[in-house]
Amino acid sequence: MNVTRNIEIEGENGRPILIDTLYQETSENLPVIIFCHGFKGFKDWGAWDLMGLAFARSLSISTPLNDHGVEGKAGYLFIKFNYSHNGGTKEQPIDFPDLEAFGNNNYSIELRDTKRVLDWLKQSDLPATNDITLIGHSRAGGIATIVASKDHRVTRLVTMASVAHYDQRFPQGEELQKWKQNGVYYIKNGRTQQEMPLYYQFYEDFQRNSDQLNIIKAARNLKVPHLIIHGDADPTVAVQDSHDLKAASLKSELRILRGTDHVFGASHPWDKDHLPADLRQVVQCVLNFIDA
Repeated sequence: MNVTRNIEIEGENGRPILIDTLYQETSENLPVIIFCHGFKGFKDWGAWDLMGLAFARSLSISTPLNDHGVEGKAGYLFIKFNYSHNGGTKEQPIDFPDLEAFGNNNYSIELRDTKRVLDWLKQSDLPATNDITLIGHSRAGGIATIVASKDHRVTRLVTMASVAHYDQRFPQGEELQKWKQNGVYYIKNGRTQQEMPLYYQFYEDFQRNSDQLNIIKAARNLKVPHLIIHGDADPTVAVQDSHDLKAASLKSELRILRGTDHVFGASHPWDKDHLPADLRQVVQCVLNFIDA
């Protein structure tokens, strides 16, 4: 297995985008899967690495994913990356040592960063075909939908526990006014216990670019196959969002997973050598979708 971690390319405002690539050595070019992490996420979160290995191999995805006795045909070239303003750094790509960057992130930056990764792939010497599946989790489901609606390089879209309406994710009423007055709004990270800032520029950028950040409009404009996956026990993004995406995306398939949460049974850190059952089901759905 060829695994390269923390490849650095320039992102927004000169901050790095860190990229991992996973693929099985082959003399042939491989179809590509690019995974985009969500809000308060990062490429090394939980079981995302095991998910990448599952896509990169042709072994049964229920097999413990270790590096011993790997056999079989290569699968996909899997790419995952950290957005330039996700709060990580080159020295510490896991968690959020750079809260200033996190506070200055916005949807427009993530759209441009995603395009940068696609540009980098095309210019790289990786064994890639032009068959590119873009996967977005949670907040990045919206980003991936918008990118896929405009960028002809994306041949398939998968959204996992995706939001459908960015405007509904912002504070409302008096809370929004306090955000404007103070210039910053803090959210508590329950795992790290950090008070994570969101500067008011985030909302201002959305207001300026609300038309191009309209996920439902982008879904209506999709011309590529779209797989929508959501758990009916998701406490973070209502399953209704995926029904809204399905209604708008004419070439879409919807898979509702019973009893499944927002992160498909995973957690951080994930110290097991196999995928959680729900995330394994996600991988199987994606593989069935791509191979159809």
